[in-house]
Amino acid sequence: MRYIADFHIHSKYSRATSREMDLEHISEWAKIKGIQIVGTGDFTHPEWLEEIKNKLEPAEAGLFKFKNSSSAIRFILTTEISCIYSKGNKVRKIHLVFFAPNLESVEKFNTQLGWTGGNLKSDGRPILGMDVKELVKIALDISKDFFIVPAHIWTPWFSVFGSKSGFNSIEECFEEYTNNIFALETGLSSDPAMNWMVSGLDKYTLISNSDAHSPAKLGREANIFEGSEIDYFKIIEAIKQGGKENELPLKMKATIEFFPEEGKYHYDGHRVCDVCLAPKETKKYNGICPKCGRPLTVGVLYRVGELADRDEGFKPKNSLPFYNLVPLQEIIADSLNLTTVSQKVKNEYDNLIKNFDNEFNVLLDVSEQNLMEKIDLRIAKGIINVRQGKVGKEPGYDGVFGKIRVSPNGNIEKKKQKKQESLF
Repeated sequence: MRYIADFHIHSKYSRATSREMDLEHISEWAKIKGIQIVGTGDFTHPEWLEEIKNKLEPAEAGLFKFKNSSSAIRFILTTEISCIYSKGNKVRKIHLVFFAPNLESVEKFNTQLGWTGGNLKSDGRPILGMDVKELVKIALDISKDFFIVPAHIWTPWFSVFGSKSGFNSIEECFEEYTNNIFALETGLSSDPAMNWMVSGLDKYTLISNSDAHSPAKLGREANIFEGSEIDYFKIIEAIKQGGKENELPLKMKATIEFFPEEGKYHYDGHRVCDVCLAPKETKKYNGICPKCGRPLTVGVLYRVGELADRDEGFKPKNSLPFYNLVPLQEIIADSLNLTTVSQKVKNEYDNLIKNFDNEFNVLLDVSEQNLMEKIDLRIAKGIINVRQGKVGKEPGYDGVFGKIRVSPNGNIEKKKQKKQESLF
């Protein structure tokens, strides 16, 4: 059986997050998207944790379901934490995703964080002034079954490799706790192919998650597992093994990714100056904005290039396959030359879900013939274009999301930008 999982999301208690990020809406949209396993997010927030305890009950080991419900959606206890601290004469801002095996461990973890002075009530994603390795130690001293993943590892401002506050290696960041890190989250602005250019990442499984702040954004990136049964421990072991040959009852099979150009930090630039530059152009300007003379926000593509020790196209042994996809509402909107919030786009989306059960079925499984025969031809062609990678790309930069064009005009746009898409 196939299981699609989105582990890193946020609740309504995180900043800049929809009020509808409650358990009911998360579960509803997980079903619409075709997700079977979803993170709770934000388990460090006391009010959200109370909701989790009041509304969910244990299912399989380490997984949860709605009380008195036949819903097949499973929740796994997760949270994101922001660490801001000084190390090596530089301010570091690193985000980590924590997976917890049970509520008892979560409560002990939250208590310990409170003792360190962390204000867990202020935000679903709390900010702590401690070295990430100390945070990892706290978690593992409580339970060896905590699982820790560096979040969106290339994002400029808040990640382990970020151009503004990161490190040059996992070892430099986690020191003696490096061996407790088994997986890395690619983030929206990179995909596995980019990460494969850095040989130091080969031993880590690359996972992908939506980091959703509203229910409709669930599953924009996700993970695909296959197996006969699931629980917390089987999921974690499947992630640890990644693409290695194994006889586990649950295996990780692939990830679902943005086209990285759609991520809001793929290229370099200055949002206020409307300046977007490929790495080669950034080097020409010595990292300085040609309009205002201030330093540019150096994006993911440039940063990968700085740490890369392989050419584009290299594929490591045991690497997992991945699918670059575009959210279905965006495909519909671009195919019909409308906005994603238009009523016609909503109607078309609802109709597709009604006919084909969920979004991932539409994006991954429904045959081309079935699409061409049963839905608007323009939308069918858009979906097929995405599957085949025949899309136009306008890279995101400095906090501005990029755009993926799935219509014929988008393909023309791709040709125009082809030279700018290489690393250098």
